[in-house]
Amino acid sequence: MLKKIFILTLLVLIISTTFIKNYTKKLDEKIFSLKENINYLKSVKELVKLEHHYLTSPERILELNKLYFDSEYHYTPRKNIQIISKIEEINLDNINKNE
Repeated sequence: MLKKIFILTLLVLIISTTFIKNYTKKLDEKIFSLKENINYLKSVKELVKLEHHYLTSPERILELNKLYFDSEYHYTPRKNIQIISKIEEINLDNINKNE
């Protein structure tokens, strides 16, 4: 009787070890996959930041301005900028005089 209990206990331990091992293997694969995704996203983030800094640098903006636009841009003080809530508020006479 003692021998049967010992063999049964041993079998239960072997089977439970197998299930635990398979489960931890799957967890390790998921962890590896997530780490790879995180590394990929970090590299993409760095590239996007680099592109943003490159495109928004003042020298680059001036270069793109000269390349794509014919006219020069002029500084306008903030107090001269009006917020228009309706299209009827637009006064085209003033716009034509400024040009």
